[in-house]
Amino acid sequence: MTKFIGTGVALITPFKADLSVDFDALKQLVEHNINNGTDYLVISGTTGESVTITAEEKKELIKFIAKVNNNRLPLVLGIGGNNTASIINEITSTDLSDIDAILSVSPYYSKPTQEGIYQHFKAISKASPKPIILYNVPGRTSSNMLPATIVRLANDCENIIAVKEAKGDMQQYLELLRIKPKDFLVISGDDDLALGVALAGGSGVISVIGQALPKQFSEMIRLGIAGSAKEAYQIHYNLMPITGLIFSENNPAGIKAVLEAINISKSYVRLPLVEATDNLKKNIKEALAVLGKS
Repeated sequence: MTKFIGTGVALITPFKADLSVDFDALKQLVEHNINNGTDYLVISGTTGESVTITAEEKKELIKFIAKVNNNRLPLVLGIGGNNTASIINEITSTDLSDIDAILSVSPYYSKPTQEGIYQHFKAISKASPKPIILYNVPGRTSSNMLPATIVRLANDCENIIAVKEAKGDMQQYLELLRIKPKDFLVISGDDDLALGVALAGGSGVISVIGQALPKQFSEMIRLGIAGSAKEAYQIHYNLMPITGLIFSENNPAGIKAVLEAINISKSYVRLPLVEATDNLKKNIKEALAVLGKS
């Protein structure tokens, strides 16, 4: 699935002061990414505050982003959780005509065994008319989907085409790359490790910071996939300070502060999240100034 090689971005959901969705800002964000090198867009992932978005808002977001995008970039939709039957129901009841793949997070809170994770995704695979990108993020789910389980799913389920791996462990990335089927995509979910993963044979990244700085970040990933380490690392080093800052008070508060600083959207988030502190906003503006972006 070559359309998912390169840089995808996990779009935020911009809000107004009353915490309603800011569709004007969302349009600006989508255009910013389309016009600056992003390869595909991810709707309603963790960064999009999917857990506080209503079902009706999610439908509106899909429809709106698809309209703005107008088939220019592939679209990936987040549909995941810890209730397998509920996920299957959402997949089968959602209009996926504008969607190219589903991103589905490994079950959280329940802490299933590896066999439970396997059976969960096998059931979703049978129900899905679209390709599936698995999402392993133990820092949020409290459960690590092991490389052997991922490869088992890749071998047994034809429409499971990729994994967004976000354990933050380079050794786990390397093990995945070592044992994966030839055409299965290993996509980084860690902005700070994305270049190393690309250079090691990964297929790119689903990025957070990339949506604010798509030109630089997507060029870094393209260079990494091409094996141009020296040039890619120059970009990586330049982006290190801002990448570290956006995760210092959790995601997406940090990236929303960046997008506010570059006049794309405001930094409002829905509870239980809170906005980035004034100190973090100050540090972000200083880091952007060094990059010539503020």
